[in-house]
Amino acid sequence: MSRPRTPARAPTRSPSRAPTRTQAERLAATRAVLLKEARKLFATEGYEAAATEEIVRRAEVTRGALYYHFNDKRDLFEAVFQEVAQGIAGTIDADAEPTTDPLQALIEGGKGFLDACLDPAVRRIYLIDAPSVLGWHRWRELDAPHGVRTLRAGIDAVLATHPDPGLRAEPLTFLLSGAFNEAALWIAGAKDEKAARREIDRTLDELIQRLFAPVTSAAPARSPRARARA
Repeated sequence: MSRPRTPARAPTRSPSRAPTRTQAERLAATRAVLLKEARKLFATEGYEAAATEEIVRRAEVTRGALYYHFNDKRDLFEAVFQEVAQGIAGTIDADAEPTTDPLQALIEGGKGFLDACLDPAVRRIYLIDAPSVLGWHRWRELDAPHGVRTLRAGIDAVLATHPDPGLRAEPLTFLLSGAFNEAALWIAGAKDEKAARREIDRTLDELIQRLFAPVTSAAPARSPRARARA
């Protein structure tokens, strides 16, 4: 007499495991958390007071991990600055792009810069600490692909539609860049920040409109000495 067959058991499945991260992914994650925590500390404490010991403690990594990715605190600050500068440029582009008129786009882009600098963290890192920590030359070099790029592109577009032989894009870029930086700091230091911002916005509109106003062919005004001889 044959034995009854035992029903076959379904194969058991091992518990699903989360995919293991690659070495490159782990390194990228560590770098990202270091930048995140360093940015917070630089913004609240300032560069000088921000200690690398506190940064690695907050990031929950070793000092060795910090120095694997960055040479020193200044190198870490430089990387944070580049992130901040890239974010500012993104705000400028977002504000300027919907405008088809180059003149108005330049105005809106300037207001976008001021919007970004309303964030105390951005202002502290980008405008207050970066020039002294990095030096003016390095600061400009790092910002060239970001804020300077967007401003230069806006000025080039305006000069293409409002040509003026007396204006050159490069010096004009740095003149306006300095004006925007000082405007952001002036707003931040005002007793009434909202009122100061309204004044800057109004003056910015007037300044850009007058700067690129059509050149007239009127005769130049005579000097006081020439009028005295007449």
